[in-house]
Formats: sequence, C-alpha cells, structure tokens
Amino acid sequence: MLSFARPVRDEGGVVHQIAVIIGVSLLSGVLIAGMALPWVGLASKGAEESAAAMESFPLRLKFRALPERTRVLAADGTKLAVLFDENRKYVHLDEISAPMQEAMVAIEDARFYTHGPIDVQGTLRALVVNQTSGGVVQGGSTITQQLVKLTLQENADTDEARAAASDDTYARKVAELRYATWVEDNLSKRVILEKYLNAAYFGDGAYGIEAAARHYFSTSAAKLTTAQSALLAGVVKNPTSYNPTNNQRSALKRRNTVVATLLDLGKLTEGQAKRISASSLGLKVTDVSNGCVESAAPFFCDYLIQYLLKSPDLGDSEVERRALINGGGLTIKSTIDLRFQKAADESVGDHVFATDRAIGGLAMVEPGTGYVKAIAQSRPMGRKQKKGETFLNYVVHQKYGDSRGFQPGSTFKAFVLAEAIKQGVPLDTEIYSPSVIQVPHSDFPVCNGEYLESTEAYRVHNSTDSGTFDLYTGTQKSVNTFYVQLEKITGLCGPIRLTQEMGVEIEDPERFMTPSFTLGTVDVSPLEMAEAYATFGARGVHCASLPVLEIRDRNGDVFPTTGSRCERLFPRPVADAVNDILLGVIEPGGFAYLQQLKQDAAGKTGTVQDTKGVWFLGYTPNLATASMIAGANAQGSPLDLRGLTIGGELLEDASGSGTAAPMWGDAMKAIQQWLPNKKFVEPDPEVVEGKTKPFPSFFGYSTAAASAKLKKLGFEAKVTSTVYSAAPVGTVVYTSPSGEAAVGQTILLYVSQGPPPTPTATPTPSPTPTPTATPTPSPTPTPTAT
Repeated sequence: MLSFARPVRDEGGVVHQIAVIIGVSLLSGVLIAGMALPWVGLASKGAEESAAAMESFPLRLKFRALPERTRVLAADGTKLAVLFDENRKYVHLDEISAPMQEAMVAIEDARFYTHGPIDVQGTLRALVVNQTSGGVVQGGSTITQQLVKLTLQENADTDEARAAASDDTYARKVAELRYATWVEDNLSKRVILEKYLNAAYFGDGAYGIEAAARHYFSTSAAKLTTAQSALLAGVVKNPTSYNPTNNQRSALKRRNTVVATLLDLGKLTEGQAKRISASSLGLKVTDVSNGCVESAAPFFCDYLIQYLLKSPDLGDSEVERRALINGGGLTIKSTIDLRFQKAADESVGDHVFATDRAIGGLAMVEPGTGYVKAIAQSRPMGRKQKKGETFLNYVVHQKYGDSRGFQPGSTFKAFVLAEAIKQGVPLDTEIYSPSVIQVPHSDFPVCNGEYLESTEAYRVHNSTDSGTFDLYTGTQKSVNTFYVQLEKITGLCGPIRLTQEMGVEIEDPERFMTPSFTLGTVDVSPLEMAEAYATFGARGVHCASLPVLEIRDRNGDVFPTTGSRCERLFPRPVADAVNDILLGVIEPGGFAYLQQLKQDAAGKTGTVQDTKGVWFLGYTPNLATASMIAGANAQGSPLDLRGLTIGGELLEDASGSGTAAPMWGDAMKAIQQWLPNKKFVEPDPEVVEGKTKPFPSFFGYSTAAASAKLKKLGFEAKVTSTVYSAAPVGTVVYTSPSGEAAVGQTILLYVSQGPPPTPTATPTPSPTPTPTATPTPSPTPTPTAT
C-alpha cells in the first residue's frame, strides 16, 4: 500500500505527485477509494497549479503541419538544393516498415495498442519509483503523451511558450493528459503512431523516421530492417547520448536493449535476437547539405531564395516566407538550365580566376518569359577570402545579392537608340560627330517640355572614329559624340524611362538626367542588363526576371504564384530596327565580329571610364546574356583593370570587345547547340524611313515666329547658338536638322548675331623715294694730227 505520510514539498515533492495521481485517476476513470478526503488539507501552490491546469487547458489539440525540408530543382527536375530548419520528410504509416513500428512501440510504450489516454500501470509505477528516489528516475509517458509534448513544442510561437511546453512540472503533465485524452478519443492508434514517428527527433539533425533512415542507413523508412529499426528506436530516448555517429558504444548497448525487449515481447526469436545483438551498427551515413553553398549553382540558388523571400505570393512578411521556404515541404522547380550553367561557369572560370582582383560574371535571361537560365561569377561561394570566396552575389541587383553593381558603359546607348527609333527618328539620320564636342546642358530636353537648366557645356570625346554617322554606323563604331547629339533629339526623359521599364532599376532618375546617361553612368547588375536586352530579343516585350517555374506544396498541389510578368513596351517594328542595327556590332566591321555565332546574334559593347569595367551585352531571339568583367577588390570596391593580371594574363588595356566579349562568346558558342536557330525580323521600311515631316526654311524669321510655326507643325524648337550672318540680328539663320525631321523632334535654331565685323584696313605704306642719279662726265677730246 502506498504511503503519503511525508512532509509537503515544493513542485518536485509529494503534493505535485498527488496532483498527478488525481489527474491520472480522473482521466482514466479509475476511482481509488478513500484517496480524496485525506488530501483536502494538503493543498499547496503546486496542487493549485495542477488543479488550474486541469480546469483551464483546452482538451482539443491542434496539429499543425510539421516542418519539412524544401527541395529546389533545376528546370529538368535535377535536385539543386535542399532547404530546411528541421530535416524532415513526412511519410505515412504504410511507408514505414513493420519492424520499425514494432521496435518503437516495444521500447517506448509496449501497451500502446491496449491502454487508453494514459498507461495507468506504467504511470503509477513511475510515480512510486520517482517518489521513493526523491527525483525523476522513470518516465511514465505513453507515445500519445510524448506526441502531445512534441506537438505543443512545435506549436509554440514565442520563447515563453516554448519554455512552458518543456517545463518539467506536474502542471504541464496534467495539461498534457487532458490533450492526450482528446487525441485518443479522436485519432486512431495508427494515426497517433504515424504522427509520433514523424515528429520524433533521431539526432544528427534528423527529424522524423524518413530523414533518420536516409541519414544513418541511406535507405527509406519503408526498407528499414529489424536491426536498423532497433537502433533508431533506441536513439529517441536521448538523441545525444545514443547518437550512433558520435557514441557508437552507447548506441550499440541501447540497440541491444531494444532487441532484448522485442525478444521479451515475442517479436523476435532467440536466434534472431542473438544475431542482431552480435552485429555491428551497420551505418551508411549520408549527410544532407542544407542551403546553397554545395549546390551546382550556388549563386543562382541564393538569388532564388532572396527572390522568394521578397515575394508576396509566399506570405505577408519575410518571417512567414522564410518559415514556408525552410519548413513548408515545398518543391520549387526553378528556371535554371544546368547545361547553360555549366557553360557559363566554365567560360567565367577560364577568363577570370577566383583570386583575381576583378569580378567576372555572366547572366542569362530568356526573351519572352524572363526565365533566368544561368548566373555565374568568378568568385565562389564561401568564407575563405584568401581563396577568393565570398557571399556577395555580384551578378544580381543589390536587393538580392548585396553588391551595389557596376557602371555598364556604352551598353546604355542601346536604350537611347531604341527611344530614338520609337520616336520616329529615321535610321539614316546623319549627325556630324567630331572627335570632341562641347554641348550646353541647356540643349537637352528633359521631362514636361523643359530643358536642363545649366548652361555649362558638357564636353565629350570619342575613343573610336569621328566623322558623319547614321544610326547604323554610329552604333557599330560606338561613337560617343554621335550619341550625345542623338540625346538632344530624343531628350533625356524618354531614354531614362524606357531603361527603367526594361528592368534597370534607377533609384534617383533626376540625378542621371544628364548628357552622360548614354555613356552608362548608373550602377547596374549583369542580370538587370540581360533582362533589359531580352526585351529586344522578344521584339519589344519586356518580362521581369524570374527564377521560378513552379512551386508545389507538401501534398504535391500547385502553389499559386504570379509567374511571368510581361508587358509590351514598344511595337515589334521598333525592336526589329534596333536588332538590325545591333547585328552590325557582331558582323564584320563591328567591334565584336570575332564572336559571331552560327545563328543571328546582336549586341553592344561597353567600356567604363578609367577602364574600371568592361561589358558585352549579346543576344539571340532565344537568349540574352550579359558579360561583365570589373576591377574589384575583396570588398567589391572598383579598381582600374589596366595593369591587373586577369585570368593569368596581364592586361595592358581592356575593352568590351576585347575582354568581355570573348567570355560571352565562349559561353554562347557552347550553348548555341541547344538554342533553336531563329532569325531576327527585317526592319519595316516605314520605321527605317522614320516619321518625318517637312518644314520650310526659317531664314530671317524671329525666334518666336519660327518656334510657333514649328510647334504648329508638330515639332519642338530650341534656340541654341548665335552665328554671324547677314540676316537681321536675333533672327533665324538656319536649323538643325533642316528640311524635314521626325515628328516631335527638337529643331535647333541658330540665330544671327549680325554680320561678322569688317576688319580694320591696314594703311598702304608710302614708296621709298628713288635716289638722284650722278651725271656722267664728258670724255676728253682727242687731239687733231698735224
């Protein structure tokens, strides 16, 4: 007979033990005669807590979906990465071997299939032993009670709730009993066991029986043998002490305890038990890499995660999205093509070494979908800076990769070109482009019909040819003075807006509303530029970069996501004209003609001021690829490429055509075999000719009259410089262009400042007087002969 004649103690003492027995008795429907009345006077804080727990805790237990690992796949279904907070894959009971079920029940709760919410016999036995010892020596928890405890811990959303779910108090145990009653009343034993086997922790980061089977034995839960099952069932009691990889002797002893229990319960014969007990642990450990570092495409993987963390499709906050990504059991099929990725990695690795004081990067985007097919950079992912490793993703925008980007140089000329054609500028428009020009800032239209206010001259020089060029030749030779003057025609507002619409993020457009915009002074990433140029390949349709094809939830159902976000920015004929012009860059005479493919390809080179970076943006109708090599130290600060050793070669000079284009070419020449051979469309003659309209000569007109007439005809007018002329002072002498122009084009008015001054006449000097001649004397007469 149990004796309770002991002093009242704190929450570890008799009163709390009494409270538990009361709870056990009440919940199990067992009435222990004569036990209630003697305890009336023994109430204490501990007993009150237990009683409160009995009264206030709800019966119903909410089972949330257990955290499961997320798989990231390439476009062809190849595994790219696994992401998790808890490495778990939920499996149903019929996917768990019978020996595993038997081993777990045998060692954790042998009467599981016969008792109710609690095992009264086991609980009372444990209480007696613990009371006698003065501490917790035995546990009386059933599998159901353990499931309740694990579930409450998983459901806890705060540190306080998590601590309460693990408190070693009898109040918590009584509350768990109430939950256990509901679980037993509402779930079958099979469901309870299934949930427990998936919730249990098996050490070494393996949550649930499937992850444990994969980790320790490289098999599935369905194929676990009796020996393997006995080992795993034994680990659960203390995953640290019985960890098979770190404490093999303890794990072996514990496994054999499980085997002995199975023998006692008649689940094994003596011969089977002896053979298993004499065998080794038989481990075949497989570690699951968590995250992107060991992925086949670490920086694409990282970009994908950062993209999803900012996607409202996955939740209202980043906390919710991260929980879903790391614990939602999702299957994320990405857009990456591992064939393209391999080619990109090899090309970047050949041209720029990991420890070089430069960054090499390639980004590939599919026109018409925005699918990111590959991103590669020369510095690998990791923490070993001496080996060139980094966690900075230099190929994507700063919000996804923490790199602030690099200036793209003359690759921005394509945006001015597209805006010019969009506005109707004829492709044969000729502009005289000297080696150096100085243009007043006030000659450049901005938004709302205004002009830059500064009258200071903008000075720009050519690093290539000089002379008279049209849109074809000015682009093929990348003539700076041509494009700065073309900006006077297009204005600055249109090209900047179009650049933003095509996917290049410009945080402060007003800051870059200057003539230097066409020379690429905005910091950008290769992925942004590939996205933008993909708009040309898609004939005017812009699609935002997208790394995700499809997401499925833990049940295999498609998870609703936004998908491709595409918008037509300009008509097809405009894009066709841009493509036709940019084809010239990769044709004979163009700077990148050495990179010709076996199919149509167009592009634009770019070299940054002071040679801090070189670019090549090349594309086919199927794939746009940005190639960038930029001087950068380990922290990403820019450096001049000249004088650096890049890819094993000392660079005395660097250019988009000679340095960045070959890296593009090597990758694309490997990839083109997988690209359908599509042709660019010939430009429409109407676009080639442009939207021109004739206008008369305004010689002798006042500037006000000429401006009014031009505005009526659909043009803008801008007074530019004064010139000497016989025309009255203040009247128009000539215009640029003259005779006809694209509708909406700004016509520059050159105004007379009067005739040139008459040069002062230099007086004619007086002639030097001729000296007077001296008279010649007469000769002496000859004497006469006699």
